Amino acid sequence: MIVSGMSGSGKSVALNTLEDLGFYCVDNLPADLLPEFVRRVMRGEDRPEKLAVGLDVRSGGDLGVIPDVLSEVGGLGLDPKLLFFDAEDDVLLRRYADTRRRHPLSHLGLALADAIALERQALKPLRQIADVVLDTSALNVHKLRRLVITEFGLGEASTLSLLFESFAYRRGVPPDADFVFDARCLPNPHWDARLRPLSGRDKDVSDYLEAQPDVVQFAGEIAQFLDTWLPRLQSDTRSYVTVAFGCTGGRHRSVYLAERLARHARERGWAEVAVHHRELD
Repeated sequence: MIVSGMSGSGKSVALNTLEDLGFYCVDNLPADLLPEFVRRVMRGEDRPEKLAVGLDVRSGGDLGVIPDVLSEVGGLGLDPKLLFFDAEDDVLLRRYADTRRRHPLSHLGLALADAIALERQALKPLRQIADVVLDTSALNVHKLRRLVITEFGLGEASTLSLLFESFAYRRGVPPDADFVFDARCLPNPHWDARLRPLSGRDKDVSDYLEAQPDVVQFAGEIAQFLDTWLPRLQSDTRSYVTVAFGCTGGRHRSVYLAERLARHARERGWAEVAVHHRELD
């Protein structure tokens, strides 16, 4: 599976989802190296059954060679499929404004709108030959993950997908959240100068929070709540549930709780569990 598309359209979510589904995934591979990469993977003792490679404007070089590259891969006995992600320009602009990430072409000194236009032109040859084009303009992270699974028949549509999301209250509550838990009542690592630059994904922050009785009680009671009600939501024909955790900056407490409860859900046997940190990702 070749995963390509516009920056900010959901390629990373797609690759993460494919990896969860058993694909061996590699991102940002130069296009002309794809055939040799496939040969090396096929010669390995632990040859993967499913392979996904991310190719996009970051890969550099002439993307117009992709059709020839895919033909060469097909000559190795594989049947490559190209999955192209797209979104409307105003949606891409809004997503970059929300995440504050740099566009891959920003090093050219272009305004964001111009960088998006140039990228769209560069990726035109890939879009034209794509087996599937997915427009993610109206999709959140969780719905996009579900679409990747169902589009290729790689999962059971009846399985409940869980998204654990962190956010900052100062930027608003995620509109698609089913459950929202406010972590602002908990001790804040922000006030520790050593922990301030870190996030809730870092061990020092998690160690600090796990040493706080209020945090342990808070997380434990939420875990009990989810253990009780998620199975009932699944039996109610729901396909996905978003559990959101908010704090002041969306960097420490909410991130830690999203990671901890996602880990708990996996330990409880939920197969489709994703995590999204709105202020970090």
